[in-house]
Amino acid sequence: MNILVTGASGFIGSAVVAELAVRSRICVIAASRKRLRVDAGVVRTVTAPELSSDADWRIALRGVDTVVHSAARVHVLDDKTDNPLAAYRHANVGGTLALANQAATMGVQRFIFLSSIKVNGEATTDEPFCACDTPAPEDDYGISKWEAEQALHELAESSGMEVVIVRSPLVYGPGVKANYESLLRALWRRWPLPLAAASSNRRSLLYLGNLIDLLTLCLEHPKAAGRTFLVADGEDLSTVDLLQRQGKAMGLSPKLWDWSPGTVRFGARLLGREAVYERLFGSLQVDIGETQRTLDWSPPFSVEEGLVETAKSYLTQVEKDINNG
Repeated sequence: MNILVTGASGFIGSAVVAELAVRSRICVIAASRKRLRVDAGVVRTVTAPELSSDADWRIALRGVDTVVHSAARVHVLDDKTDNPLAAYRHANVGGTLALANQAATMGVQRFIFLSSIKVNGEATTDEPFCACDTPAPEDDYGISKWEAEQALHELAESSGMEVVIVRSPLVYGPGVKANYESLLRALWRRWPLPLAAASSNRRSLLYLGNLIDLLTLCLEHPKAAGRTFLVADGEDLSTVDLLQRQGKAMGLSPKLWDWSPGTVRFGARLLGREAVYERLFGSLQVDIGETQRTLDWSPPFSVEEGLVETAKSYLTQVEKDINNG
């Protein structure tokens, strides 16, 4: 089986490549705009075009059976782009459809698309998100992912290429960047955090190893075709739980100040960071029951195992940075 992995230099894409490269029946084609350090005897590398509606993927798609599309314009808080929605659509809708259309034309059998729980919305109250919910994306990134999903399903109907959608919440694990790396840095530096009151919210997270396990299952599972799967670790944490357990995995105890939620919200508003407040004090829960029943799947790694591996990786990198001066 020949599998093209896009975004192969990224946090998720590189982990997909590493997992598939050790499987004897699989030939991996790793597509990235950056230079990759991989075993050339196991993985074939190709230079990925920019994600756009006129991108040419034909060389990368030669002989490919399945595409795992992890490349995207990723979500960032407080995007300063003049027109963020247009930029997200350019890459995540136009770029995805250019790849998918060419894949269908060249005989690719299955297209696995890494979407986002943001398609469902930004927060939950009484009930967790499930795959049967009416999508209600609120930000530009979520809108672009939902539009890409719809276009992919239309393409599947007209071309016969199987499409699998995977929606995930925040993914953490060895090598994690962005907001979660900032959390790790704050814990390691023992910065005081005004988050002691964030103990009643519940958020679903996803360990990288659990995501990779699900994606590899979706490569060939007959019941995956045409489906949308929500995925998470299966254990939801409050912000305080996460900080305490991630800190423990790092051998540290977080410094949590007991400020009222109203005070923290006011400060976040003054700093133009109210979205950060919502993520730290609000809930976002994901129901993975349908995914488990359909695919006969359960997350192979516990939250504890994921936090420990994340801590090991981060502390190893910190030590390297210190030694390198």
